[in-house]
Amino acid sequence: MKIICVGRNYAAHIAELNNERPTDPVIFIKPDSAVLPKEQDFYIPEFSQDVHYEVEVLVKIKKVGKHIDQRFAHKYYDEVGLGIDFTARDLQAKLKAKGLPWEKAKGFDGAAVIGKWVSKDKFAHMQQIPFVLKKNGETVQDGNTSHMLWGVDELVSYVSTFFMLKKGDVIFTGTPAGVGPIVNGDTLTGFLDEEEMFTINIK
Repeated sequence: MKIICVGRNYAAHIAELNNERPTDPVIFIKPDSAVLPKEQDFYIPEFSQDVHYEVEVLVKIKKVGKHIDQRFAHKYYDEVGLGIDFTARDLQAKLKAKGLPWEKAKGFDGAAVIGKWVSKDKFAHMQQIPFVLKKNGETVQDGNTSHMLWGVDELVSYVSTFFMLKKGDVIFTGTPAGVGPIVNGDTLTGFLDEEEMFTINIK
């Protein structure tokens, strides 16, 4: 199982972090050990003082594919989900400043929350799906896949150019604006088209 993440896929999020808008999708990988076990709380790692939430729409790959044409990308996934890409923002900033890879800030244990899965048939169009993240009951991120710079099928096709996609692989499609820090005692709840997909307690 690979966790393939897309960075800088929403213009407003690029702006809030003062990042440069990319000409191609920004791709990075999280190891499978980054997946937070079901029903487990998220424990803030001791090596970071500034862990941020980033809610993202997910797709689960259902069969092997390589060099997938965008026209056929929809045939490679049936399920859609919602998750969190936890980021040690302080550590990431240090690594970026030195031109080093981000893995320590993005791929640590528990850094990938994967909520429940639903059929993509639930949605009329993959590029019109609303989603929300609430922190302690207050909405902090309010996104819609229509705001993506690169749509889901574009991403499946693009990623498969570099990495063979296999059954069970998960693609994190990027986060909208509104990312922010977490502290001990917070509760994060994610909704995909008003359906609750996960609740995570922060310790």
